[in-house]
Amino acid sequence: MSDTHQQVAELLDLKGEVCPYTFVKSKLALEEMESGQVLRVIVDNPGSAANVPRSLSSEGHQILHVEKLNDTDWAITVKKG
Repeated sequence: MSDTHQQVAELLDLKGEVCPYTFVKSKLALEEMESGQVLRVIVDNPGSAANVPRSLSSEGHQILHVEKLNDTDWAITVKKG
């Protein structure tokens, strides 16, 4: 199975949330998961779409994909490091 099509273990909808809460909540969700599991985070502001992947990557997690879903929402797919 390729990295981009790994099964998402958990979905975290953070629409309406802003930084730093989007990062903090994503980090807390990843702490509850097993290494190698995949988390998909939905955010609805450009700052979070840019900052959450960068911050999670610096924490040692692998960003698999950042996708703009529509005019307001982004999906960040991250594999726990």
